[in-house]
Amino acid sequence: MMAVSSGSKEGGGSKVMMDNGKYVRYTPEQVEALERLYHECPKPSSLRRQQLIRDCPILSNIEPKQIKVWFQNRRCREKQRKEASRLQAVNRKLTAMNKLLMEENDRLQKQVSHLVYENTFFRQHTQQNAALATTDTSCESVVTSGQRNLTPQHPPRDASPAGLLSIAEETLAEFLSKATGTAVEWVQMPGMKPGPDSIGIVAISHGCPGVAARACGLVGLEPARVAEILKDRLSWYRDCRTVDVLNVMSTGNGGTIELLYMQLYAPTTLAPGRDFWLLRYTSLLEDGSLVVCERSLNNTQNGPAMPAVQHFVRADMMPSGYLIRPCEGGGSIIHIVDHIILEPWSVPEVLRPLYESSMLLAQRTTMAALRHLRQISQEVSQPSVSGWGRRPAALRALSQRLSKGFNEAVNGFTDDGWSLLESDGIDDVTLLVNSSPSKMMGANLGYNGGGFASVTSSVLCAKASMLLQNVPPAILLRFLREHRSEWADSSIDAYSAAAIKAGPCNLPGVRAGGFGGQVILPLAHTIEHEEFMEVIKLENMGYYRDDMTIPGDVFLLQLCSGVDENAVGTSAELIFAPIDASFSDDAPILPSGFRIIPLDSTSDAASPNRTLDLASALEVGTAGSKAGGENSSHSGSTKSVMTIAFQFAFEVHLQDNIATMARQYVRSIIASVQRVSLALSPSRFGSQNAFHLPPGTPEAQTLARWISSSYRFYLGVELLKSEGSEPILKSLWHHTDAVLCCSLKALPVFTFANQAGLDMLETTLVALQDITLEKIFDDNGKKTLCSEFPQIMQQGFMCIQGGICLSSMGRPVSYERAVAWKVLNEEETAHCICFMFINWSFV
Repeated sequence: MMAVSSGSKEGGGSKVMMDNGKYVRYTPEQVEALERLYHECPKPSSLRRQQLIRDCPILSNIEPKQIKVWFQNRRCREKQRKEASRLQAVNRKLTAMNKLLMEENDRLQKQVSHLVYENTFFRQHTQQNAALATTDTSCESVVTSGQRNLTPQHPPRDASPAGLLSIAEETLAEFLSKATGTAVEWVQMPGMKPGPDSIGIVAISHGCPGVAARACGLVGLEPARVAEILKDRLSWYRDCRTVDVLNVMSTGNGGTIELLYMQLYAPTTLAPGRDFWLLRYTSLLEDGSLVVCERSLNNTQNGPAMPAVQHFVRADMMPSGYLIRPCEGGGSIIHIVDHIILEPWSVPEVLRPLYESSMLLAQRTTMAALRHLRQISQEVSQPSVSGWGRRPAALRALSQRLSKGFNEAVNGFTDDGWSLLESDGIDDVTLLVNSSPSKMMGANLGYNGGGFASVTSSVLCAKASMLLQNVPPAILLRFLREHRSEWADSSIDAYSAAAIKAGPCNLPGVRAGGFGGQVILPLAHTIEHEEFMEVIKLENMGYYRDDMTIPGDVFLLQLCSGVDENAVGTSAELIFAPIDASFSDDAPILPSGFRIIPLDSTSDAASPNRTLDLASALEVGTAGSKAGGENSSHSGSTKSVMTIAFQFAFEVHLQDNIATMARQYVRSIIASVQRVSLALSPSRFGSQNAFHLPPGTPEAQTLARWISSSYRFYLGVELLKSEGSEPILKSLWHHTDAVLCCSLKALPVFTFANQAGLDMLETTLVALQDITLEKIFDDNGKKTLCSEFPQIMQQGFMCIQGGICLSSMGRPVSYERAVAWKVLNEEETAHCICFMFINWSFV
């Protein structure tokens, strides 16, 4: 082998050392020709290098071996440059993070000193008060006087420019005392650990009025750009409905004062939205830092007033904002403070934790701002084209439309054209109709695809909220995403898809059969993978049109967030909308979906793989009881609220029929969610009686013993390797091959599967019992099964050659071979048939 070393440039040329220790020198023209090829193909084949020599006469005196060495050196230099650049970026980030940590340490030391001083102060005056109490009972308590002196008094202000500037300067001082001082006692956000790869340092308030959150982080954008992005709340804050700038005035110190009116969506159907009447002050500090701070204007300041708005509850924003400082080497260090009072008294008691949770404020507002900044920074530094040829900005706009459309449906404001339909006597599902869909969801009714082409088109929304207990939002949402057939109706999906196409569409008929294949096509995700967008392709569906079913595929644009089971207090959303295969940017979007918000901040300490790893839950005895005891303290009080909203486009003359269909559909979804929630509840896996197989089926431990002993009886070898005292069920559950049991019926259905079996079928133990044996085999497999099934019953077992089977999602699965055997019970009669698929993998 030849020795490869980096070439160096001298006089515009370069040289490469060969294995004989000699250098081969290249002229500038030769280097230029080689560089052109390198940019086209960094690693050319031997034939490509020989072709280069033939095409470039200036390289004719160079041997192919020498050119190979040049490309090796060139790739090495490129790799070194990239690594050096990466290390420099990491070093800059670590330096900035170190600076943030040092500032945070200084702030904590100041807070400790302040607390020590206050403790000493109150102790001294308490002693003085006790001494004076016996001699002079007429004077006020010194402690009380001290407390009054500690409370800042805000002098009254007015709406004049001087009065507004006074309010602004006071807001700035209070904001800075929260961002870098000790005005609020901050505690680290649970689950957030600072580091070079973290989003930043996130903290929530402890013991202050309202809810408050603070974040510090580094972003690769200049301060002016950061301020511009953050002031445009509609571009990043999904809960923000509108921001109106009603007045702007400049200050003598180069700052700007703005009067804003802002509305926020309600997160559920059970509470009204919130609005704010704000003063925003933008100024430049002496050290070059840029500050954008805000506060509510109310009677305390005697500033300009804003009358109450129907359907909204006026909330208060305490001094909040952004401190943006330039960072050495480029970028900015940003401090974000959000501090608001959301008036929890105005919502039902069960929902008040939503309005009293600083953790939820941090997740949905403070961290959302920081994530948005980092996402844009990454796009600026690494411009690229994402899924389906869309640039990141275009995909962000689509996700914003999905989120906004869903929020509009959940809230149903009258000024967006929504009107309430009469109830059918049961108030579990609310129906709204919008006869002017062009006013909402960014729908362009004249777009090329022809969606909502009829002037009589309307939109109906069916929505509901429900309380969930003992099921983590992330796990439930992941199930809804991965197992759509468990709750969705294929005929409704087909109808919704047809409604966005040109021409009228008819009502869906009765659901016939199950779903076709479901294919998930990823589009984009945020940096921390907190949110991702994808296209769902439902294969072999049908469009209902002119009393005919036209076969075809249905496409859904889907936005998913909050599926990280380890995140604490995170809300989860699954929002989707039918789209045309053309995926036009100006196509109308009617989002539907689910939102699940935890009602308490108790972290779920159960295993993240609870829905998949059921081995410990299926065991009986002391181990299972112990598991239940460990988890009971965490899962017993877990509550969350789920909001469901589904939208349907229709022709006016079909309103009554669509209303009936929508009510029934949402009620069926609620029933499905309740069934799934009960099955996924951690409490079901905490005791020995948690898992129940179908009636007449033995306990899981007994079934595992029957499977193992029957395999040994018929095939003469052990199915499970002995691992000391490890229970048989646990060994079977973790077996690397897929083991599945099916019933002995005319139409066999699966009754049990181990972890590998559930993974292969892409299902859960809950949904497994709805899958028939014949459904997983292709045509050849079905023929083989029919011809050989009698052999299993007579001989007791059968070896099956390798082939293809199908998962519950329609994905093909290849397996090297399979074994089927009869499972005998204690009386040595056939209980079920067990299949084992060996060395399986998705095709």
